[in-house]
Amino acid sequence: MVKRFLASRRTGFYFAVEKEGTVQAGDTFAYVERPTHGIHVADITRLYTFDKDDWTTMRRAVEVKALPEDWRNYFQHRLEKHGQDST
Repeated sequence: MVKRFLASRRTGFYFAVEKEGTVQAGDTFAYVERPTHGIHVADITRLYTFDKDDWTTMRRAVEVKALPEDWRNYFQHRLEKHGQDST
């Protein structure tokens, strides 16, 4: 299933819940904050699975604070291993 999910490249989007509650059909959602870094979930998936040598996007991904530390470390390690400075 994971292979099919990744191959489809339809990764969707992720969001955080600001206030717990019940959600029902017809309820609306609003952005509280929208990041300006320009890195999308699809970019992270693409870097991890398909375009492992897109150093430019990988350097940008390392700077995304919302990305879990282990993912940032993974990309940082790849950059260092291949002589691509992240700064």
